[in-house]
Formats: sequence, C-alpha cells, structure tokens
Amino acid sequence: MKLTEKIRSANNRIPLKFKVWMYFVLFTIMVFVLLWTFQILFLENFYEKSKTKSASDSAARISDAYDELNSSDFSSYILEISRENDLCIEVLDKFGRTRYSVEALGDCLIHGRQNKIDMYRRAIDESYDKTIRYKMKNPRSGYDMLLYGCQLGDPDDPEGYLLINSVLVPVGSTVSIIKQQLMIITVVLVVIAFFISLYLSRRIAQPIAGITRSAEKLAQGDFSARFDGRGYYEANKLAATLTYAEKELSRVDTMQRDLIANVSHDLRTPLTMLKAYAEMIRDLSGDNPVKRNEHLEIIINETDRLALLVNDILDLSKLESGKQKLNPSEFEIRAKLSEIIDRFKGLSDKKGYTITFTPDSERTVYCDVVKIEQVIYNLINNAINYTGADKKVFVRQINQNDGVLIEVEDTGDGIEEDKIKLIFDKYYRSENHKREVVGTGLGLSIVKAVLKMHNYDYGVRSTIGKGSVFWFKINEKSSFSSDDAQ
Repeated sequence: MKLTEKIRSANNRIPLKFKVWMYFVLFTIMVFVLLWTFQILFLENFYEKSKTKSASDSAARISDAYDELNSSDFSSYILEISRENDLCIEVLDKFGRTRYSVEALGDCLIHGRQNKIDMYRRAIDESYDKTIRYKMKNPRSGYDMLLYGCQLGDPDDPEGYLLINSVLVPVGSTVSIIKQQLMIITVVLVVIAFFISLYLSRRIAQPIAGITRSAEKLAQGDFSARFDGRGYYEANKLAATLTYAEKELSRVDTMQRDLIANVSHDLRTPLTMLKAYAEMIRDLSGDNPVKRNEHLEIIINETDRLALLVNDILDLSKLESGKQKLNPSEFEIRAKLSEIIDRFKGLSDKKGYTITFTPDSERTVYCDVVKIEQVIYNLINNAINYTGADKKVFVRQINQNDGVLIEVEDTGDGIEEDKIKLIFDKYYRSENHKREVVGTGLGLSIVKAVLKMHNYDYGVRSTIGKGSVFWFKINEKSSFSSDDAQ
C-alpha cells in the first residue's frame, strides 16, 4: 500500500468528533499566532509609520492654514495642532529665520539650533519631493525622534519651511505589557476554546453517530431501526432521507418475500400437475390414445403457464434495469385495439367472457407498438381475471386533442382506496385473484414499467362493488427520451 493510501486510510478512521475538535483548536491557535505576530513583531514598525503619517497630515494642515490665516490665528492654530499630537513645530521664512515656534515636548531637536535648521532647510531644497523624514536619537534623553520637514508655498519659489519634531516613545515597555496581557488572554481563551470545542464537537457528531449506528442496524436487515437527526438541518435531512430509504427497503423486502411465495406457488402447481400427469401416462393411459392426449394437453397447458411466468419475470427485470430500449414507430391505434381483442375470441367462446370495444375514429400514434400492445393485452387479461359474475369487460378508445385515452373496465368487486396505490407495485396480488384464467400476477407491474418508459400518464378508478377502470394516455407527440429508444 502506498504512503498516501495509508494516510488516507488512517484519516478515515478518525472519529468526526475528534476532527471537529481538532479543527476548532487549530483555528484558535492560528488566531493567536496571528495576533502575537502582528502585535509583537510589527508593533514598532506600525507605530513609526503611524507617527510619520500623523506628522505628514499635520504638515498638510499647517501648509493649508499658512496661506489662509492671519498671523494671530495661524499661531493659535499650530499651537493647537502641537498639543493635539505632541509635536514641536518650527515655521521658517525663505531665508531660514524663525517666524513661529511651538515647543510641546520640552526637548526638541530643532528649537534654537540654527546650524541644524540650515542643514535641514538645505536638505529639503535638495530632496526629490522637497520633503525630509529623519529618525534620529536625542543625545540628552536617548529617545528616538522623528523629524519631518517640507516647503511652504510654491516649490519653485518657496515662501518658507516647516519643521516638525516628534518623540518616538519607546515601545519596548509597551510591548512587554502587551505580552503579559496577551499571555493571560491566551491562556484563558485556550481553556475556554478547549471546552467549547469539546462541547461543539460532541454536539455536531452525536446526531451523525446515532444515524450511523441506526444505518448499521439497517444494513444488517433490522428495519425497526430509527434515525434521529436532532441537532441541525443537515442531520435532520439525512435522518429523514434514511428513514424514507428504510421504509422503501422494508417494502421491497416484503415484496421480495411475497415474490418468492407467489412464484413458488405458481411454479409448484404446474410442476405438480406435470409430474402427476406424466406418471399417469406412464402407468395408466399410455395405451389409451384418448386419455393419453387429454393428459398430454394438460401437460402442454401447464408448460405454457410456466413459460409465461418465466417470460414475464424476465421482461419485468429487463424493463426495470433499463436494458430494454424503446423502438417507436407509427401505427393505427384503433386497428391495433381490434386486433388484440380478437385474440381473446377463443377465450370468450370457451369461457363465456364478453369483451365490448367502443372505438373512436382512427388515430395514428407514435410509440413502441410491441410494448404498448403488451400493455393493452395485460390490462384486458387483468380485467378478465377480476371481472364480475357477468364476465363482461369493456375497452374504450377516446381521442383527445393531445393524445388517445385507452380505458379497460371490469365489473368486479373493485379495489379498496388504500390498495389502489399498491395495485401497480411489483408482485402485489389482489386478494380476489382467480386462477381459472392464465396469468402470472406480474402483468400490471409490466404495464407500469412500459408506460413509465414512454412517460405516459396512467392510473385506475375504482368503486367498491361496481368494478375498476384502468387507463393510460398515448400522447399526441413522442414524449419519451431519445435515450430510451434504440
């Protein structure tokens, strides 16, 4: 096994609760790492940039006020700015002589130092953007100082110069205090995050774990398992989906057991008769041509019944697996109905059944003629099986604007309301089923599968004591997918 596969396999064995807790803890650690990084490593750099910007903004304000205010107002204005931002401000004329001076720090690098002022003024004139930004150390206090200088007025013919001096307060002690605070905050929040993440991981994982345990029971065939998704929307939806799947699986399991019982019953009877009559031919009627032919006729009929049952099972399996494709073509529906009904003439004459056909005008339809013929045949055969004592069956063709409606009606006992939704299900058999007419109990399941392949509407109307009407509608235009056609 490759290394990646081993890692993936190991990850798949990690419980969801632990993963959620681990992700939450990692997120908390990442937040604190970022906080420590920006607060400790970049604090000094950020502070210097902030002080430089403050000096630059103050210089811009003073430069604007220099052109607009009179001498008295201007002096008051720079004094206000100096106090607000802890700045030393020196305003010079174009010859470098002091016009306004404000000392807010008590220990400036510019006030009273004419030689340095001249040096700064020349540096401003020689700079590219007529601005200087110096960081220097105060020889007396040892503090770092920021010096910002610029021209006043027109750069080509400046009216004066502006020098601003600001102390860069040592951030070492501040950083030490912040470290202590962050350490306390980090410890407290890590402890809180640990318990919160533990609670949330259990809260999130508990519904999934419960659903997983129920799913394992369901996988072992326990259809009494219950899915509880209390907790959040996705878990509730998953639980509802699995509950629905459980009901469907239980239903399919029941139908499969019914299938085995029904098929076993349908196979056992003809097989028993085949064996019995074969033994009778061997032991009794072998030399009697009349008896022998009667017994052979019964064997042939029962063999046909077995072949029909096997064919129906195979047809239904192919239809539902999607292996059979539609082969649509145009044909006359009225003529096809008449042809199918004529096939039951022998049964009608022999057993006394009456099939009444009420046709409409001829209509050309486009669908799979073989499969639709099978649908009609199965519906008529089903009606014969369940019709009343009068042995009457009615077939109707009703032309409509958007298609042709086919109805097959019997006069039997009808279907209970709660059984109508089951009548087309696989292997479902009515309690009123009769064995006197050839049938397998799978006819309506085949009808449903064929009509669903065509995307045709179908259904049944039934009245207790009066009979049932099975119907389907052939659409005017082909409505089934081209993927279903050959």
